[in-house]
Parts: sequence; C-alpha cells; structure tokens
Amino acid sequence: MTSLAVRCLTRLTRPSPRRTSPCAISSDFSQHFFPITATPSCAPPARASASHAPSLPVMAQPEWRAPPALSEPTQQQLPKLSIYNSLTRSKTPFVPLDTAGKKVGWYACGPTVYDDAHLGHARNYVSTDIIRRILQDYFKFQISFVMNITDVDDKIILAARQQHLLSQWLARHSSIDNDVRETTKQAFAAYLEKNLPLLGKDVAPEAYKGEAEKAYGHVLKGESIDRQGPPGDKEAKIKMHLKTAQSASQALSLPDSSSLDDFAAEASGVLFPHVDALEKHTVSGKDHDIFTKLTKRYEQRFFDDMKALNVRYPDKLTRVTEYGPQIVDYVKRIEDNGFGYENEGSVYYDTTAWESSGGVYARLEPWNRNDKELQADGEGSLATKKTGFKRSGADFALWKASKEGEPSWSSPWGEGRPGWHIECSAMASDVLGKQFDIHSGGIDLAFPHHDNELAQSEAYWYEKGCNHDQWVNYFLHMGHLSIQGSKMSKSLKNFTTIREAIAKGDWTPRGLRIVFLLGNWRDGLEITGEVVKAGKAWEEKLDNFFMKVKDIQRRTQGANGVTNDLEDMSLNGKDAAASGIDTALAEAQSKFHDALCDSFDTPTAMRVISDLITAYNSATNVPSSSSISIGKWLTDMVVVFGLDADHQEGQMGWSGVDIPDHAKPFVYPLSQLRDQVREQAKAGSIVPETFGKLDDFDTTNAGSEPFANAAADFQRKLHQLIESGAAPKDYLAACDHLRDSVLWDLDIYLEDRDAEKLPALVRPLSSSLREERQNREAAAASKAAAKEKAKADAETAEKKRLEAGKLSHLEMFRTSEYSEWDAEGLPTKDAEGKEVAKSKGKKLRKDWERQKKAHEAYLAATGKA
Repeated sequence: MTSLAVRCLTRLTRPSPRRTSPCAISSDFSQHFFPITATPSCAPPARASASHAPSLPVMAQPEWRAPPALSEPTQQQLPKLSIYNSLTRSKTPFVPLDTAGKKVGWYACGPTVYDDAHLGHARNYVSTDIIRRILQDYFKFQISFVMNITDVDDKIILAARQQHLLSQWLARHSSIDNDVRETTKQAFAAYLEKNLPLLGKDVAPEAYKGEAEKAYGHVLKGESIDRQGPPGDKEAKIKMHLKTAQSASQALSLPDSSSLDDFAAEASGVLFPHVDALEKHTVSGKDHDIFTKLTKRYEQRFFDDMKALNVRYPDKLTRVTEYGPQIVDYVKRIEDNGFGYENEGSVYYDTTAWESSGGVYARLEPWNRNDKELQADGEGSLATKKTGFKRSGADFALWKASKEGEPSWSSPWGEGRPGWHIECSAMASDVLGKQFDIHSGGIDLAFPHHDNELAQSEAYWYEKGCNHDQWVNYFLHMGHLSIQGSKMSKSLKNFTTIREAIAKGDWTPRGLRIVFLLGNWRDGLEITGEVVKAGKAWEEKLDNFFMKVKDIQRRTQGANGVTNDLEDMSLNGKDAAASGIDTALAEAQSKFHDALCDSFDTPTAMRVISDLITAYNSATNVPSSSSISIGKWLTDMVVVFGLDADHQEGQMGWSGVDIPDHAKPFVYPLSQLRDQVREQAKAGSIVPETFGKLDDFDTTNAGSEPFANAAADFQRKLHQLIESGAAPKDYLAACDHLRDSVLWDLDIYLEDRDAEKLPALVRPLSSSLREERQNREAAAASKAAAKEKAKADAETAEKKRLEAGKLSHLEMFRTSEYSEWDAEGLPTKDAEGKEVAKSKGKKLRKDWERQKKAHEAYLAATGKA
C-alpha cells in the first residue's frame, strides 16, 4: 500500500553544504554528545540588528532584521536565550514580537497524511515538542502553536485516487479470472519498464527472480548501482522496486482458486499505477470525498501516534482542504501586487519581479537556488511540464491547474488546486497575521518549501513604497533520522512505523524521546547500537535514582508529606554532606539553565542531570531532605522534557519506578517481615515471637490476590520452619525464594542493601534486571554444559583407553610382520627369518610393557583379572 509522508521528513533532497552528517552518540553518555561551538551559554547578548548580522560568505549573506526592541524592564525579564536561527545560520538572541515579551506565535509544518507515521516523523515532531515544552514550561512563554494538516498534494492525490480506483476495479471481479491475470501482467511489465530499466518490460513473471539477480544482484548485496561508491537513496529505491516486482511475480504464480484478496495484496504495488493510468479519467475533481476519506483516517492515526509519544496537540490545527477560497484570494493578491503570472490556468511566483522590488529570494539556502532536482521536487507533477514560459528558472507554482483525476476548486484562472508552498503561507498568515516569531519543520524543508513560503508571504504583505516586512523572525529546522546512511523515508520504504516500533517493544515513547534529547535537535541522527545503549543507560540511571529517593521519601515522611527531622538525622546526619550535595544541586541547576539558554542544548542538559546523579551516588551521609530536593528538581526537569506522560502533580520521579498501588498493602509489609527474618537468620538467632501471627488479607481490590497470596504463603512457610526447628540457613533460603521466584514472577524485585545497612529496596522489575538474570543463568548453564562436556569427554577418553588395552600384550606382535616369538610374545625374527635387531627389540619391549599395563587395567575394569 502507499505510505504516509509527513512532508517535513520525507521529501528527498541533497544535503546542503550547511547540513551536518548524522551524529553518533557515545555509549558513555556522561562524556558524549555534540560540542557547541557558538557563543558561551547565556552570555548577555547584544541586540542584533541588520548592521550587526553575523558575517557570512557573500553568496549566503542572510537578510535578517532583529525584532523591535522591548522596554528595558521587559528586556530584563526575558531569559538570556539564544536560538540557532536558519535565517542567520547562527545563534540569535530570542526576542518575541509581543511588547510584553510573553506571547510567542509559532507555525509548524504538519504532516501530509496518507499512511502511518514512522520513526523519522517522530524525530521531527518529538524534537519540536521538546522545544515547545522548554519555551512554555521552563521559560514560561505563552505559546500559540499552530500546525497544518496537508490533506491535498500530489502524493495524497495519487495515493487516494489509486486506492479508490483499485478498490473499484477489484469489486468488478469475484475471482482470479483471465482479466485479472492479463491486467496484472501488463501492470507488471509497465512497472519494470518504468522503475527497473536494467530488466526491461519483456521479463516473464516466472523468470523475474533470476533475471533480477543478474541485473541488480550487486545492489541487493549492498553495492551502489554504478559500483563507484557507497549505496544511498537511489539504491534504497531500487530495492523497494525490486521487492514490489517480486511480490507481483509471486501473485501471478498463485493458482486461480486462491483468494482474490490475497492476490491483490501481493500485486497491488504494480496494479496501483496501472489501474490508475487506465481509469483516472473517471474521477471528478469536485468529488473531494474520494481524497479526504483517506486523509481523515490517517490524520486521526497520526495524532494517535503523537499522543502515544506524549506530543502535545496544537493550539490551532488548519487543513488545506478547508482553506480553498482563502488560498485563491491569497494567490490573487500576490498576482495583483505584481509578483505572480498565469500560464495555462496555473499561477507562478515571479522571483525576478520580487528581487527587482528589493526583496530577497532563497534566504535560507541561497546555494540551492538553481538546484534543478530540488526545484522539481517542490513543483511535484508540474515538474514534467515544459518551462519555457517561465520568466526565471527559480519561479514556482502558487496555483496549479487541475489535471484529469485531480481535486479542484474554482478560481479566476479556472479549476485548480493549491501549490505546495502556498498552503502554509495562507494558513499561517490567516491565524498568526503579518508577522510571527517561529516557523519550524524538517531540515529538508528549508529549500524550496520555506524559502518559497518566505518569498510569497512577504510578497502578499508587500505594500508599494514601503520596506519589505520580515514574515518570520526565527526558523527552526529539525535534523533527519537516518538508517544505514539513508534518510528514513516513506518514499524509500526503509522505515518502521511508530505504532509498529512501540507494539513490538523495539522502543518505548520515553526511550525514543531520550535518544532525541541526547542528540542536538538540529543535527542529523542515525540510530546505532551505541545510540540505543546510551539511551538505555541514561534511563536506567534515572530509574535507579528515583527509586532510591522515593524509598527515602516513603521512609522519612509521614502521611502529611512533612519530613521527620529526627528520623532524617538518625538515618543520614552530617551537615557537611548536606552542604556538599546542596552545592552540587545548585551548580547543576545553573548549568542546566545555561544549556537550555544555549539554543536548547539538551545533550548538555542531559549530561548535567547524569553528572548530578553520579555526584549523589558517590556522596555519603546525604540527608533525606537533600535527597528529596534533588528528586523534586529532577522530576520537574524530566516533566519539562516530556518524559512522563502519566505524571501526577506532586509526584516524585516518573512513572514506572513504583510497584502497582494494589500491590503496596501486601508487598511493603512483606518486605519488612523478610528484612526482619534475614537479620535474625544472619545473626544466627531466630526469635519466632517477633514474626507475628498469620494475617487474613483483604483481596477485594482488583489484581491484589497474587500479592496477598505471596504474603500469606511466606508467613505459612515461616511457621512451618518454626515448628520444624529449622536452621537459620533454611530461613535465608526461604527469603531468597521469596525474592528470586515468588515476587520476581509478579514483576517485583527486592534489592537487598546489606552493605548500606538499609532495608531492601522494593522496586518493579526492569529490562536490565531481567537481562542481567538471563545472562547470569545463561552463564551458569554454559558452565554446567562445559562441565558435563568435560565429564563426557573424560569418560570417552577412559573408554577409549580401556578399549586400547583389550588386546593382550602376549598377542600384540603375533602378526605377519614377524615369523618367530619368545614365550612373552616378543618377536625374535622378522617375516624373512632374520634376527630382530637389538635396538628394535628394545623399542618393542617398551611398547610391550605399555600394552601390558593397559591390558591389566582392562582386565581389572572388566572383572576378568
């Protein structure tokens, strides 16, 4: 089936000179990440202006005008925040347009919805959500976050129409008849001719596999198509086409009695474009339901995925199909302002006229201005049209005349539809007005999409005789997620959908977000084993810390949440320890703030958190009040980062570090009883009367019965041991069984802390604990297997040794090699009757003596001695 391209990540572009290569995250996350090479964090910034813009090469010199100066009191209230701004290609002090310095208008390029979102989309939208949360929850800006849904463009039109027409075509058949087979063979041939030219259209389906191996075997083995360099997007696309054709050839090998649905599922990849070419003329441009039926479904699935990833819903959501008339008016005004012209029902932006008026085109990526491939990608289906009418090669479509089978809206230029770029300009301008603060999207949108947006929006708001107004002050572009060197893309089909990744357990929403936080939001990121390892290590470090602090909180605070100072001092005590760890907390808070001020430098912020926990774990005699203070601050910061979708106000730590509520009434008392039993057993003195009597547990709460049974069974076991007069080691064995089997099977682990002289830590089982136990058991099993093998080898060797002694030493030399022997069976003459030489006789005697011992051992072992 076709695929959802969230436009911000799925358009294929060549990397610009500015774009960074995918980064690898070190497995040692406390040492890692991406060094910041710009100005020091949060240094008091001088207000930028056009005359103080950063120096850049002449061809790439950006035109950027700083936002208007705020009043001095307001300026003092603003955080010293700098943001990497694609408009300046540098870190720029962030100053909102709002005169009060509070409100921030933000427009984000949303998804193009025609299939499920993949992990590449997660990279864009989760990273955007992280920055949004930092601005809103940490820096306390009032964000108006607007996102669009692209529910009409070339990809959607094609996908929706193909699915509609194939569905209708299949409905006219009830089985795999001759028409189905012949049409599919034609579709197969057309697909090969268009997409796999080294094969051509005459390859028979039954011969496809062998011919494909001959023509493209080197690509399947990981080489580039021309064998000149490493494989990339082109090779990924070839592999996709090979797989589609292989699937169709398998469909054509199915017997006629097979299910038509099964046949269509295998052959749909080649049938989609073929049936579409045959029947698209039957689709009416005014029948928008054909197209929105698909997009409505995948819009809902997209937001379901975003909710699963704890991505906040937009404050305002706009859809292209709901903006048809407004977009027509928008294009008309650009044309009326003198920056657009019509050709055969389509309207094009006049870049020459814009620049003649003093405007700048391609401000974000001027080096890509004449890139024909990127221009064609931006034009979509119009890219195949002859362009001799264009006034400049850089001109692009604002409005497209609708072709056969495409949706249409009425306009002064005839039936048509919006160009790709104009939709965002019209919707953002409608909601946020003539100028707003932030525009964001994937890095591949910088050119042509955002550059074209800028030019056409400023042309729309242009007033003759006035200066050109800057439409957007800050552009934020998120880095790509790549796999094996290629951008993760629906069009390449080298992706894993978000819901697949979560359902399979490959990722958790928290784990994925941690990986994105460990990398810089604007850098490319390739998921490798080291990246996964770093993310898991960071998460486990926080898990362990939160479990310890929650345990301290539970032991030292009463029901009203107030710290018991006496217990606190008796547990921990020293003022010097409090001073040291409190200083570490203050320093961490300062460094964390500086990192976020430095263009949302989350890698550094994550390292600050990790280093603080390392310092805490290394400290001794830390007062519980200091532990809880650190716990509360870290809780607030992970919530700011969106790492806990289930966070409750006042909750310490994040979800997943506590056992279920319905288990607590049984497991906590059970753990305390076990601690008491272990302490007495280790001391060698069991005091039965301290264990209490058998309790009658209430199991009315849902899910509580297994935990109640565990508590009751342990108490019964204790009484059995008491009655039998068991030794202390038997009590210890019962305690270990409770920890390692009973509670383990209930996903709870009791972590004994004898060295710290603390009660066992009650914690939920983690993946690392399970993995550690599996490795330990695997090692034990391997050791046992090696021992068994050694034993078997020894037995085999012994058997072989004994077998060798079966032959009597008296008979061992009575062979044709000799003709006479003495009474002991030693040869005296060889086969020719010659005397055996003395030297050889000595050697034969040694062999005889060895065999004698072996034979005697054999006789002894077999009872024949």
